[in-house]
Amino acid sequence: MKKYIFILMAAATLGLTSCSPFQVRSDYAESANFNTYRTYKIRIDDLKLNDIDKDRVLNELSRQLQSKGLQSGENPDLIINVKANHKKVTDINTTSPYGMWGWGGPFGWGVGMNRTWTSNYNEGALIVDLIDTKTNKLVWQGIGSGISVDSPKAKQRQIPEIMADIMKNYPPQRK
Repeated sequence: MKKYIFILMAAATLGLTSCSPFQVRSDYAESANFNTYRTYKIRIDDLKLNDIDKDRVLNELSRQLQSKGLQSGENPDLIINVKANHKKVTDINTTSPYGMWGWGGPFGWGVGMNRTWTSNYNEGALIVDLIDTKTNKLVWQGIGSGISVDSPKAKQRQIPEIMADIMKNYPPQRK
């Protein structure tokens, strides 16, 4: 019995630690040799964010890249293009009708009602493209979405988290 309780507790712990509120995915070029990349330069031409959020993104991206053994340089192996976007999301929730239903009786067909709630919010995404400077081709891309754009406190907490989640997939693990 103790063995089963331990397994259930371990599964619950694993489930709690591996859940992320973000949707993160990545893709890479099979022909790229990620062991040869040592230096990078970040390009922010497409990063349409306010200065506060831009600093958060760039600081965390630089921290993540340096933890992977890459260094910033003027003659880089990789150009890193960072983009951000957001979209308006509308969630619609409807409850099932309830009440009295059926044939006959004093109520006829029956009585029932349902309720519908809507919520509107903005959801942001970050895209990180790694471009090989020798071939000028995209060799890796990471995308993370699910940032709560409407809340400054949420953005302050979520931007470093989502950038860390995106960069977990670099360098890719070949199968």
